[in-house]
Amino acid sequence: MQLIAMLTMLVDHIGIVCFENQLWLRVIGRIAFPIYAYALVKGHLYTRSRTKYLARLLILALLSQLPYQLALNPDGLNVIATLFMAASVMQLMDLTTSIRAKGGIVLAAGVVMQVFPFDYGAYGLLMVLSFRYFANERLLLTHLLLNMLYLLLYGPGGLIQMLSILPTLLIAYGPGLWRRLEGIRVRKWVWRSFYPLHLAGLALLKWAEW
Repeated sequence: MQLIAMLTMLVDHIGIVCFENQLWLRVIGRIAFPIYAYALVKGHLYTRSRTKYLARLLILALLSQLPYQLALNPDGLNVIATLFMAASVMQLMDLTTSIRAKGGIVLAAGVVMQVFPFDYGAYGLLMVLSFRYFANERLLLTHLLLNMLYLLLYGPGGLIQMLSILPTLLIAYGPGLWRRLEGIRVRKWVWRSFYPLHLAGLALLKWAEW
């Protein structure tokens, strides 16, 4: 699972940096984020220390920011920052049983993530929460509704996001297959360092082309 996420994200980012006209590379890249969202929820549920888990995400987000701006988006906040925000929201929601309080937390965080240009914005937050609170048919329906909302907000440019539903289909309906994919593990340092390191490499490649 981790390997699929890393490879599809790499394909996506290579498409942005080196092959802007090759839309199929961006299409393949849509597979990555739902897997990262799913992995984040699993990490949130099973980590020994949620404080340390948040700290690791924050450090990775900070390390990734400059390469992200140089390689992909000079004005945005990277996807690890999005995952950090989503993990923070899940922790805050776990501290209260009030539906209104939970809704207020999600609304406030969603507004912040839209005002400040977090990668995927509120869509990314809602995707993570979908994996946290739904399963099977409800998860699939929620993901589909999110993609339709994304399409309405971003027009034809959001059409490729529809492919992101593929890993959700596997999670919802292919647990046996998904367990085998989850069994293919990579070393922790590779998983944690892949995002900032591959961005740094792409930033250097982009700089060399100048």
